[in-house]
This record gives sequence, structure tokens and C-alpha cells, in this order.
Amino acid sequence: MVLRNVSNIIESLPSSSLCWFIGLALIAGCEANESQSIPERSQTLIWSDEFDGDAGERPDTTMWTYDIGTGQNGWGNGEFQYYTDRPDNVALDGAGNLVITARREGFGGQPFTSARIKTEGLFERAYGRFEVRAKTPVGPGIWPAIWMLGNNCDTDPWPQCGEIDIMELRGNRPTEIAGTVHGPGYNAGNSIGQTYVLTEGRFDDQFRVFAVEWGSDYIEWYLDDFLYHRVTPDDVPGEWVFDHPFFIIMNVAVGGNYVGFPTSQTPFPQSLTVDYVRVYELGAD
Repeated sequence: MVLRNVSNIIESLPSSSLCWFIGLALIAGCEANESQSIPERSQTLIWSDEFDGDAGERPDTTMWTYDIGTGQNGWGNGEFQYYTDRPDNVALDGAGNLVITARREGFGGQPFTSARIKTEGLFERAYGRFEVRAKTPVGPGIWPAIWMLGNNCDTDPWPQCGEIDIMELRGNRPTEIAGTVHGPGYNAGNSIGQTYVLTEGRFDDQFRVFAVEWGSDYIEWYLDDFLYHRVTPDDVPGEWVFDHPFFIIMNVAVGGNYVGFPTSQTPFPQSLTVDYVRVYELGAD
């Protein structure tokens, strides 16, 4: 969610990544082979939030904190929402879900409100499987994201701290997600990522599992346990900065460089509904 643009993503792929899938279609006629099989790694759950609680409760303050304000605070991408910690924008629904809601309402000088929650200072980790089961919002100008940022971002500002986008979606493309990394020399329009396009259904019509598996020399992206993208140090044109703890962020942005302004076809409110967030320690392949 920091200055990103994944248009022309296929043209920018490194040669070692040309055979990854987009949905169930194959890129450039590449055929499935052994390198695309899912690695068998043991998994041990080490951290999770199942979002159990009464409707209207805010998320557990021992696990989550907030970014408050707008892009004028020094982060953002020309977006139009004011992030709050109000239950109107972020709360449990009483059915085991966390709901992050963007609303059309004036607040803090902005025409929309939403929420951006994070584990910074509370849970930060290098390596493992980071897994989120969620259902996305939809509509022009809506930009949900589940991502991670290096915990050294205060001393080594983006992109030196590194960024791993587990999932982000343009609301006007409800069948397509992107998984991306940003680092020094490969960020914004030069980031390294891949899209996944559903052949049936949309990301707002049912819950799906978005995940990355991250080791010292690889990051892999999964949708419902389907491996669709992999990046290694050999694939990045600059420094590999994914060797230290990162924290988790979830938000719904409104407008901005990635998606444009909402239109009359964008219904509000719009919600990212999260069933759980789980982090696993990985064993060897």
C-alpha cells in the first residue's frame, strides 16, 4: 500500500518467474512442471486472532493497534479516507469476524472514513506462513490490502525496510488480486509482483485464504493453497531486504494512485471481512 502500480506486471517479471499461473490460465503458454508443485513444509501455529467476541467490540488491543489520520501524516498514496479507530470503521461482528468498513462521510477534512490496523510493536516476525481468510469489498475506487512492512521502517524508511503485499485488490476488478514485494531498486512501478485472476466467482462473494510462505531465500504467494507466485534474491534487481521481522497491516483505502476516485457506481459502506489471521512457523521443505 505504499506507492504501488502493478500495471504491465507481466512485462516486468524476471525471467525466473515467467511460468507462474494467473488463475487457472497459463502465462505465455507455459506448461505446468515439477517446479510449480506446492512445497511440503511442516507448520506450527505460533500466533493467531480468530476475532471471537461480541458485535461492536474493537479488536484485541494486545494484538492490534491503529494508524490514525490521512496520507498527510507521511504515508499513503493520494487516498481520500481518514483512518480512525472508531467501531463504525473497525469492529467485531459477533460472528467470529473482524470488519473494516469504509464509509462515505466527512471526517477530519476527508470525504470518507475507514480503518488501518497493524501489529506493529505487538507482533513482529521474520519468516513463516502468514495466512488470512477474508472476503473483500468491491467497487471503483475501493482498495483493500493485507500486507506487511519491515519493523525497521522508522530508522530505514520505505522502501529500504521492505514491503510484502499478501493481497491487494482494485475494487473495479473484483476477480483479480496482486501479490507483490517492494524494496530498494524495485518499488512503486518497478515492484515485483504477480496477479491472480479467478475463472469463476469474485473475491467479494465468498471467503478465501490469502497467504505467503516466507523463508530466508524465498517468498511464495498462495490463494486457497494454490501457489501462484514466487520471488527469490536472484529475482530482485536490488538488495534483498526480507531478512528481519515484519509486522502485519490490514486496511481499506478509498481512492488513490492505484485505483482512482470512487464513482457514482461505488456503493457505500464497503467492508473487508476477516475471519482469522494466523501465523505458522515453517519446517524444512
